[in-house]
Amino acid sequence: MTNDALHCTPPEISKETERLHEQLHKLGWTREGCRLLAPTTLEINRLKKEQGAIILVHSYQTPDIMYGVADFVGDSYDLSRKASEHPARKIIFSSVYFMGETAKLLNPEKEVLVPKKAGCSLADSITAEQVKKLRQQYPEAGVVCYVNTYASVKAESDACCTSSNVQAVVEAMPQEEIIFIPDQMMGLNLRNMTSKTIIPWQGTCIVHDEFNENSIMQIRQQFPDAEILAHPECSPGIVNLVDFVGGTAAMLKHVQNSSATTFMLVTECGLTDRFKAECTDKNIVGSCILCPYMKEIGLTDILDTLKNPDPENRVELPPALAEKARACLDNMFALEKTAAAAD
Repeated sequence: MTNDALHCTPPEISKETERLHEQLHKLGWTREGCRLLAPTTLEINRLKKEQGAIILVHSYQTPDIMYGVADFVGDSYDLSRKASEHPARKIIFSSVYFMGETAKLLNPEKEVLVPKKAGCSLADSITAEQVKKLRQQYPEAGVVCYVNTYASVKAESDACCTSSNVQAVVEAMPQEEIIFIPDQMMGLNLRNMTSKTIIPWQGTCIVHDEFNENSIMQIRQQFPDAEILAHPECSPGIVNLVDFVGGTAAMLKHVQNSSATTFMLVTECGLTDRFKAECTDKNIVGSCILCPYMKEIGLTDILDTLKNPDPENRVELPPALAEKARACLDNMFALEKTAAAAD
């Protein structure tokens, strides 16, 4: 506990404890556990307000971060867009590093910080040099990169995509051959969604790569009425077995609107926690898998970033690289519009 936190009054601690407990008790947190968190969340929220900052929190973060200090919770791209629409001049992005880069690309005039320079198995699986080599190997192909990539890789790609618009972007590309990077599973799933020739890279998400078809079948047998939802970063074998495929936002919307009451989420544990907290009339079954990169970040890292950020907390991009990477994102918007007009 910091010196500033020690100055919190008993009424402030009690009020904050109840605020935290209102959400976290749904996930098994005790009131005493929330009381221990209260001084830290109070200080973070005070500093955030004083500095005119907002805190963006990815859905794979821990519940104390999501419900203790977040201004917005969601997936990386949606959060970056929310930041660009918000008047705050400082952004704390509680996520892995490439997400902070995306926020900086969409908010170049704003100060962007990450609590830790955490990696990502997908983003780390490919480099800008490897993209250049792929272009040499397949000179007639266009390059579409998933948003889960570093800015340097985006700068060498033709267009970016998200899990929700990947099909539209790929089909609107002028080339018939598409190098899809870095998610091999999403690329293989894409082959079943388009007539274009998809050349996938070999990267995988460390979380979604752990799920297997046997676990899906076991849930089917144990909970025959459950709807099973999977992220498109899962293997085609899993995608073919489940009831719904989509990114984090699409999954949440589906669960909220579905008449079913029991669900299995084939994704990261943070999203499972979020569904349990926000969809209390639904029953979430089965096991989830932790992302070790996302779980590197804790409340104290966010506090330290607000109080005394290190150079590695600041997201800075060389202007020339940022311009090329931003063009990749801009092309995604243009291709989305082209796809919508074609419909």
